Amino acid sequence: MSARRLWTLVGVLLAPAVLLPLWVSYYNREDPTLLGFPFFYWFQFLLIVVSVALTWPAFLLSQRAERLDRVRHGLPAEPGGPRDQERR
Repeated sequence: MSARRLWTLVGVLLAPAVLLPLWVSYYNREDPTLLGFPFFYWFQFLLIVVSVALTWPAFLLSQRAERLDRVRHGLPAEPGGPRDQERR
């Protein structure tokens, strides 16, 4: 998979974590309740769990895309190689 596709996939994975909390009119209600908590509260707690579950694979994919980008630009796959030392 190309680095560009990986970066696109990273963006898609992170989009719900950013966009859903901004859509307040969707979760600005009390029903349904869960264990006595109104929807407004438990949905936000659920968003935290979903955000973590989506951020971790996005992070791993971004590392892979970063390595591919570095190789494409003629740099070592991992930072700290000899060419990086010359730039400092």
